Amino acid sequence: MEEKHEKTFFGQPHGLSTLFFTEMWERFSYYGMRAILLFYMYFALDKGGLGFDKATAMSVMAIYGSMVYLASVVGGWLSDRIWGSFKTVFIGGFFIMLGHIVLAVPMGATALFISIGLIVVGTGLLKPNVSEMVGGLYSENDRRRDAGFSMFVFGINLGSFVAPWIVGTIGQQVNFHLGFSLAAIGMFFGLIQYYRGRSQFSKENAKPNDPIAADELRGIIIKVVIGLVVIALGITALQLTNNLNIDNIVLIISIVAIALPIIYFYNMLSSKKITKKERSRVLAYIPLFIAAAVFWGIEESGSVVLALFAEDRTILHIGGWHLAASNFQSLNPLFIMLLTPLFVWLWSTWKKQPSAPGKFAVGLIFAGLSYMFMALPGLLHGTTGRVSPFWLIGSWLIVEIAEMLISPIGLSITTKLAPKAFRSQMMSMWFLADAAGQAVNAQLVRLYSPQTEIKYFLGIGIVSAIFGIVLIFFVKPIHKLMEGVD
Repeated sequence: MEEKHEKTFFGQPHGLSTLFFTEMWERFSYYGMRAILLFYMYFALDKGGLGFDKATAMSVMAIYGSMVYLASVVGGWLSDRIWGSFKTVFIGGFFIMLGHIVLAVPMGATALFISIGLIVVGTGLLKPNVSEMVGGLYSENDRRRDAGFSMFVFGINLGSFVAPWIVGTIGQQVNFHLGFSLAAIGMFFGLIQYYRGRSQFSKENAKPNDPIAADELRGIIIKVVIGLVVIALGITALQLTNNLNIDNIVLIISIVAIALPIIYFYNMLSSKKITKKERSRVLAYIPLFIAAAVFWGIEESGSVVLALFAEDRTILHIGGWHLAASNFQSLNPLFIMLLTPLFVWLWSTWKKQPSAPGKFAVGLIFAGLSYMFMALPGLLHGTTGRVSPFWLIGSWLIVEIAEMLISPIGLSITTKLAPKAFRSQMMSMWFLADAAGQAVNAQLVRLYSPQTEIKYFLGIGIVSAIFGIVLIFFVKPIHKLMEGVD
């Protein structure tokens, strides 16, 4: 009888409504900023930009995205050990809002790097924990879970869709800083929504899952101090050898982003806090993590390589409808919103649907096809002129089919496979896959140019498709390691 009278949000737990709209506004602010940030960095000073060269701007853009998700490790740890998920998410949103406010101030590169720091910290605190809170709304075997995460992803993409049209158009056609200020306002609305819905969550969200014991505190402080000293010494060494520049900093962050997941997996697998069944589930997660990293490397290129393709290689009108290059970044969330109802229905009704590893494998193949598709305009028309905007539209449609097979399923399977003591930190691992993919991207994007366009898209696309085909052959062994998780 209790289940009949449960207050729901389209058949889902009511708490999903607060997390849905909170994340919608957070994504509005973040993707509104990203829609114009690349152009702000490389546009000339007399056009309101910073005058960076294109290769550096693309590399910074990619590593910025990597750092945002890299910081999720700290966010997951702080939630699990100190603040609890509710407080961690709120603090993160506040830092994000401050970061956008700083970027709205016309202070050149100084404001850019301060803003990057604030938004990296804020998103690292917010992202893993708001997703973990969604997982906490469901029991382990609740069949609504995958559909609920798909709805949550729909909310993410609703904010992401609107942002390039509002922030992107105003930022590119009126003033970059005015566009950044709109991103700050969006995060402010998100914070209000989140605080007003606080009563919908259990007391478990207000306390850490694995609070720090008194005898652990001293060791943690020592590790933090050692880490800060190492960073300071590294920066000093670069400065003394005249190697302190953007390119080297990007390279170091790339190496860290790739090494950190390896260390993280080792720590979880060797921890005495996890059971034999939990250890098996973590092992099952490793190939899914690698697959996700490959996918995100392609998907996140929308605000980097594909954004540059839109500005330099695309006809910016459809009939009499004139476009800003930043508007194309709304294609990602648009197709997800169009596809989400289909996939929600599919996962809710398909009784013998493929397991998560099977969905990942097919998703990787689609991701590779989206890049191979982008090689066609160069092959057919050359790489010096402008081509139809429908090439970008087609590529985004293909990659969003891949995202529907990987992103909501990945969020869901991460919460299912997470060891109890590492619940929020396991969600951080999902975002570390994105960080690793974008870290690799930060190095690869330097290879992109009109001269290398065809080889660039074909090469990366083929690698992704091969990974997907290989994963198909490992679906059954991975599913066996998942120990009863569907």
